[in-house]
Amino acid sequence: MKNRIVFLLLILLLSVSCKLNTFKWISSPDHDIRVKVNVSKGGAPYYIVKYQKHTVIDTSYLGFEFTSDTKAFSGFEIMKRSFTLQRDGDWEMPWGEQRYVEDNFNGMIVYFREIESPYRNIQLEFKIYNDGLGFRYILPKQEGLNDLVILDEKTEFNLKADHEVWWIPGDWDIYEHLYSHTKLSEINAIDFQVLSGLAQTYIPYNAVNTPLTMKTKRGHYLSFHEANLTNYPGMTLKVDTLNLKLTSELVGNSQDIKAVIKTPFKTPWRTIQLADRAGDLIESTMILNLNPPAIIDVSWFKPTKYMGIWWDMHIGTKSWDYASGRHGATTEYAKEYIDFCAKNGIGALLVEGWNTGWEHWFGDFNREGVFDFVTPYPDYDLKEVVTYAKSKGVEIIMHHETSAAPRTYAEQMDTAYALMNDLGISVVKTGYVGKIIPKGEYHHGQWMVNQYRLAITKAAKANIAINAHEPIKDTGIRRTYPNAISREGLRGQEFNAWSPDGGNPPHHLPTVAFTRMLAGPIDFTPGIFDIKLNPYKPNNQINTTLAHQLALYVVIYSPIQMAPDLIKNYDGHPAFQFIRDVAVDWDKTHIIDGEVGEFVTIIRKERDSNNWFLGSITNEEPRRINIQCDFLDKYKKYTAIIYSDGKNAHWSNNPTEYEIDTVDVFHRSDISLNLAPGGGCAISFVLWDK
Repeated sequence: MKNRIVFLLLILLLSVSCKLNTFKWISSPDHDIRVKVNVSKGGAPYYIVKYQKHTVIDTSYLGFEFTSDTKAFSGFEIMKRSFTLQRDGDWEMPWGEQRYVEDNFNGMIVYFREIESPYRNIQLEFKIYNDGLGFRYILPKQEGLNDLVILDEKTEFNLKADHEVWWIPGDWDIYEHLYSHTKLSEINAIDFQVLSGLAQTYIPYNAVNTPLTMKTKRGHYLSFHEANLTNYPGMTLKVDTLNLKLTSELVGNSQDIKAVIKTPFKTPWRTIQLADRAGDLIESTMILNLNPPAIIDVSWFKPTKYMGIWWDMHIGTKSWDYASGRHGATTEYAKEYIDFCAKNGIGALLVEGWNTGWEHWFGDFNREGVFDFVTPYPDYDLKEVVTYAKSKGVEIIMHHETSAAPRTYAEQMDTAYALMNDLGISVVKTGYVGKIIPKGEYHHGQWMVNQYRLAITKAAKANIAINAHEPIKDTGIRRTYPNAISREGLRGQEFNAWSPDGGNPPHHLPTVAFTRMLAGPIDFTPGIFDIKLNPYKPNNQINTTLAHQLALYVVIYSPIQMAPDLIKNYDGHPAFQFIRDVAVDWDKTHIIDGEVGEFVTIIRKERDSNNWFLGSITNEEPRRINIQCDFLDKYKKYTAIIYSDGKNAHWSNNPTEYEIDTVDVFHRSDISLNLAPGGGCAISFVLWDK
């Protein structure tokens, strides 16, 4: 890794006069992005963003609404600006989409002061990267600005153009929605008919969630999100369809309070990613760079593939509930899975429904105190299962479903993590299904943001990694706490098993790759081979081809990847070889091509090997892709094992037809393949050792 060299250039633009209201531009290192920060005649702070000389964010005002006696956010003047230049700021990821991350930016802090009493001071910090920009508010400790109740944040994104937008509603409880594709002027999140399958949703305004991806008429791409969400509510974006403007809409509580903070305080970064290609959004590392460096060592965590006693419950062959007569988490069944994992090089097994409480885990009643996170059901010998797994070289992944009663979980967290330590278990899947208890709080509000962080920080001290379901959105905190390894936060594979709307359509994941995946790793659970789900779910199916399912192991990133189907559907299946072979930790990632909601082709190099893996998926439309193998090492020979759609494959009519071909390829080789409707392809490039 390059030596870290940081040049700090602090330039004071004011010596005596306090009336510096002339504008100042700051640009990205490559000068493609330019940002101006100033105040209006009335003293309201605003900013403007240009990309390649075109205005992409016009005059957009900034500020807060505090309690009634401090609600105004105008009458400010600029006192000074300080500038920061960082070059060669590379850092190494302990695990991830790539080994090294370039962290180069031009930074600026603008210092504002009120012209009249109470003379409050506030700062705006900007960091401009080649792939976008982030800015945040800094509230210093001062008289009249100490303990604050934030009723609203007034951060604007004034677009002034009717871009194409891929969006989900600004739900305060779940992200499990299908994406809509409309013009900005056509967004109507209030009327968005949504079926979560889990709980009633709460969408208080015509707001959308982030990451929010757009495409301009010039063919540029934008994505709006946030970074380092800490002790603050998640941000949705209220849509003004008439004026083509977005305004931050923080998730609140039933008392209409968005946040309670103490100064000094720094808000999360508000981020805008900018790109010429859709694939450049995926390759962007800006969200990670806007988070602090790691404060814990996670050398004990090893990325892995895993199986689960999980899919059975979703298709109805097993149950989480011990009293149902179909209990899945039994010692005998777990050992069967452990044997299969050991035989096929799968590193871990998740067991859901192992602990007491599942008879009363979901509903509108008081769910606090339902779950016990250390006591197994009578038919599941936890210690015996863990011991047997270790003898086979397989790890057990713990499961902690909270039933959205986080106070109960917090009370038992130390005991539950201590049990994991005693058993040598280092990964836990957490869940928060249902309406949050206490009533009046929401999954994505400040109170729950802190509850999620509590689990991560306590787990970090215990050397435990967390894969969170029903989570708060990822905002890059995995850089600081790399034990936050993955999370759900989207309509996952499970919806294909039971959703009354038939499940996720073929264009869902080609959209997710350019939207939700920009936030961070996804525990989507790819790899279902029994596409039609017969006879278990006659009204549902997996709405992709089998080759598409294989490609997801490369396309949808996570350091833990599940092989979720039943053993009988994998055992002896030739295509299962790709799941055995595919890596989960990467040295390099490149997006070969893609368009939002249409298709994407991704190539990744396995960390600590010379092997590459490719995944390509398409929406309902068939397409032909051409792959130039110039990513391979020069003068070396590789064997390409190609898993592709069969000639008559189709996501609905003929989803399981596939082909496996093996060819030798070099740096200058080309591979052309046809993707069926809803189809895909997966390729292993293995370096010759002959």
